[in-house]
Parts: sequence; C-alpha cells; structure tokens
Amino acid sequence: MFRCKGVIILRWICGVAAATWLAAWLMLRLASGSRYAALRRLPAEGMKLRQISEPFLLLLERVNAAARFPAFVFRLQRSIQRIYGQRHSTELTLLFMAEMLAYHWLLSLSGWVLAALSGEAGLLVLGLALAAALPAALAADLHKKVKLREQLMMMELPELLNGIVLLVGAGETVQRAILRCLETRKSDANPLYRELAVMSAEWNGGYSFQQAFENFSKRCAVPEVSLFATTVLLNMRRGGGEFVLALRDLSRLLWEKRKAVSRTRGEQASSKLVFPMVVIFLIVIVLVGTPAFMMMNM
Repeated sequence: MFRCKGVIILRWICGVAAATWLAAWLMLRLASGSRYAALRRLPAEGMKLRQISEPFLLLLERVNAAARFPAFVFRLQRSIQRIYGQRHSTELTLLFMAEMLAYHWLLSLSGWVLAALSGEAGLLVLGLALAAALPAALAADLHKKVKLREQLMMMELPELLNGIVLLVGAGETVQRAILRCLETRKSDANPLYRELAVMSAEWNGGYSFQQAFENFSKRCAVPEVSLFATTVLLNMRRGGGEFVLALRDLSRLLWEKRKAVSRTRGEQASSKLVFPMVVIFLIVIVLVGTPAFMMMNM
C-alpha cells in the first residue's frame, strides 16, 4: 500500500516537473520569436538540435553567460575558432552552448516523462545523470577534436615541407611549390591542406603572399605551423641555397617532433586496449572457471 502511494506521488511529481520543464521551453521559444533565425544558416557540423536550442540563446543572453563564466566561454570559443575558423566564432560559441543546454533539457524532460509514465525512480535518475553528463561530454569532445586536428597537422607538415624543399631546390618559387604540393594532395582530408586551400583562395582574391601566409598561420594556431610560416617569410627573400638550407633544418626539427607525436599516439592507442583486454580476460575466467566450480559443488 505504501509502495503504491509512493509510486503515485512520484508519478505526480514527475508529471508536474515535466509539464513545468516543457512550459519553460515554450515561454522561451515565444519570447525569442525569430530573433535568432539567421544563426540557423551558419555552417557548423555536429550541431543537430538547432530547432530545440534556439530558445536557449535567449536564456544565455539574459543571464549574460560570457560575463558569468569567462574562463569556460573563452576556452570554448578558442576551440570553436580552431575547428570552424575565426569567422562567426562568437555566434558559433553561443550556438554550441545552447546545444549543450538543449541536450540537458531534452534528457531531463525524457527522465521526468518516463518516470511519470512508469513510476520508476531509476529512469528519472538515469535521465538526470545523462542530462548532467552529456553536455560535459560534448565540451570534452570538442577539445579532443582540437587536439586531434593539431596532431594531424603536425604529422603532415614534415611531408609538405619535404615537397617544398625538393621543388624549390629544382628551381620553383615558394608560391608555385606550395601550389604544386596542394594540387597533388587536393583530395586529402588533412586540415593542413584545407587551410592551404583557403590560403590559395586568398592569393587569388587579392591578398599578398605575406598576408595570406600570416592568415594561414593564425588559422592553424599550431606552434610548428607558425614556425614554418616564420621561417618561410624570413628566408624567402634570400632565395637560393640559404633558403633551402633553412627549410632543411626546419624539416629535421619537424621530423623529430613528428616522431614524438607518433610515439604519443601509439601509447594512447595501447592504453585504450587495456580495458577491453581485462574484460576479455574476466570473461575467459568465468567461462573456464564456472564448469569447474559447478563440478566441485556436485
């Protein structure tokens, strides 16, 4: 009897909470209107809840999230800039934060609704736990993508530099050498070549070589790429053997750094295999040990 009353009370509380949660979103949606409609057209891969997250943009604006959590917003915006570029980085940061709130709202609502329908407190706890964990996981995944992007650039930069050294040594100009390397790897998904393609478009759009190269270095935001850009800009006017020697010295340095990155990635891959191996080992022990244990009891 007491259990039945507890289930009824739990269902009533969860139903009221779900209705309140939904009403709060509807109020924000009506208040925002078409104020943020232009943000829907911003290119941003991975943001899938724009229709649901739009009202939360108004909430972020009202609470002045950037002033209340400056360290978190700054770190998030820096990662957004490296993934999506500096253009519209402020708006994309707000969209990403609204996406995090949308996932939190949606999972919380799901937990309240499922608990109201079933009367199971475990479903409510699961929904609230996911609502708390998933937004943090989204931010962690974004920062992980930034690190992966930096590693991919670092791994590919020595190959690019070797191609430039060979072509410049054969008599090509630096600009032509870079364009030739870009043409041969145009279909490569490496972010380094995507940024080089943007740099090439800037050349064609009227930027000087120095301006385009500096913009390329800023977009990449990787110390090794900045060192590469600085070396090229400082030595390209000298030309001849001095320029090639400077690039070769830089190439040796970058190959050593590439080896270090490769070792780090190898260690990370091996550490990820530890948990599956432990699980497999436990399963084997259970499969082998259970029949023997049953025979001993018999």
